[in-house]
Amino acid sequence: MLVLVLLLAACGSSHHGPYPATATIAPRPDERQCLAALGERRAGFTALPEHYYGPGCATFNTVRLFSVDGDRAEIEVTNLTQVGCPVANIFANWVRYGVDRAARQILGSPLARVETMGSYSCRTVAGTDRLSAHASASAIDIAGFDLANGRRVSVLGSWNAGTEDERAFLRVIHQSACKRFGTVLGPDYNFAHRNHLHVELSGSAYCR
Repeated sequence: MLVLVLLLAACGSSHHGPYPATATIAPRPDERQCLAALGERRAGFTALPEHYYGPGCATFNTVRLFSVDGDRAEIEVTNLTQVGCPVANIFANWVRYGVDRAARQILGSPLARVETMGSYSCRTVAGTDRLSAHASASAIDIAGFDLANGRRVSVLGSWNAGTEDERAFLRVIHQSACKRFGTVLGPDYNFAHRNHLHVELSGSAYCR
């Protein structure tokens, strides 16, 4: 199901108060093209207005993504309340052609749900003063996958301690993500990523 909500109102240059400033202006042609592409993928989403949260932290051309079209059925996506449209498009493509098909081939069941840990967060990369891709909603953290047969595969529980086919599944989809995103980080990267796969647009085939 496709839901497009484009909110139009006045744009302010500054914000004072407990809530983030919202700039709701007409989307540019490239933004409209991105939303159209996401619609063509039959993803379920709502377009969101721009938000300014503070120095370096803002979201532009974002959507709330709540489902992805699978080969045979809709695949639910949880916790992606604010994610950049470009990364949402790549994510939708990866879920359908990378994750769902790997689940069928390796685990013997279609994918029913992808559990994420969200996208936007105004924070720096751990141990640095450089803003994370999460500060612009250009990255997604994925915690686990639920299959149509009721089986659950989590990154924390299955990357090292899961069954042989669960470990194989997670490594296959990790590698397929590396072919689509600029940066992909998993449990083998560091302790902070022990419980999720981090995917983002920036980077040049940085796969760990």
